[in-house]
Parts: sequence; C-alpha cells; structure tokens
Amino acid sequence: MEPLTPLETLSRIILRAKEYEAQVPTDYDGGEVAENVDGEDGEALSVLDDSINTSVEEELIGALQDLADDQQAEVLAFAWVGQGVYDASDWDEAIEAASDESNIVDELMDMPMLASVLEAGLAAFDLSVDGIGDLS
Repeated sequence: MEPLTPLETLSRIILRAKEYEAQVPTDYDGGEVAENVDGEDGEALSVLDDSINTSVEEELIGALQDLADDQQAEVLAFAWVGQGVYDASDWDEAIEAASDESNIVDELMDMPMLASVLEAGLAAFDLSVDGIGDLS
C-alpha cells in the first residue's frame, strides 16, 4: 500500500505528537508524595514537571491542517487501525468513516497516544517512519 500522505509528512506528525504527548500534564502521581521541609507529607509529585510549550501543539495542529482533506482522513484511518477500531482489511470502511468526520484535526488532537497509534496503524500495512527525519 502506498499512502496518499508522504512518509516524511507522517514522520513529522508522529514526531510532533510525541513531543506534544511528553508535555501533556497528568494528575497521576505514581503514589509518590513530596515531603515538606518540616518532613511532613506535602503535595503529590507530578509525573511531568515540564511546562506546556504551546508552539509544539501549534506545530502539530498546523501540520495536520496543512494536509488535504483526503490526507487528513487517511491519518485518522491509520490512527483508528492502530487503536484496533478497524482492522487493516477494513481499510476502505475506515477511510469512508474518517471522511465523514466533521473535524478530523480535533479528533486527532483529542486522541490519547496519537503517535503510538499512528505508528501501529502504519505497521499494520508494513509501513514505518523509522529513520525518516532522523538527524544522522
């Protein structure tokens, strides 16, 4: 299968999604509690101390919005295949359903683990972005 969206573009989206996901704050504290200076339990430690870098989110949204409508639908379909919503053998159905979505960019931005599900969706078709966009 040859995707409509170039693998270089998919790689850029996946890399930005990884950067974005690394910044998303979480309430999960892993059970760890910070000690106050007086030795008493204080606030729960945050898993991620990074402040949100809105430019990464803007770059990811921009990369998705720059795609043609059929390419946006393809990216969403890859994500759905990666999530297991559709099987690779149901590709035509996944594309059709993705094309019917009213706001694909919002759907993708709200998707947990976007980078991982995109990679899994590509792998279902023996496609990979490994090594694409890496600095050597």
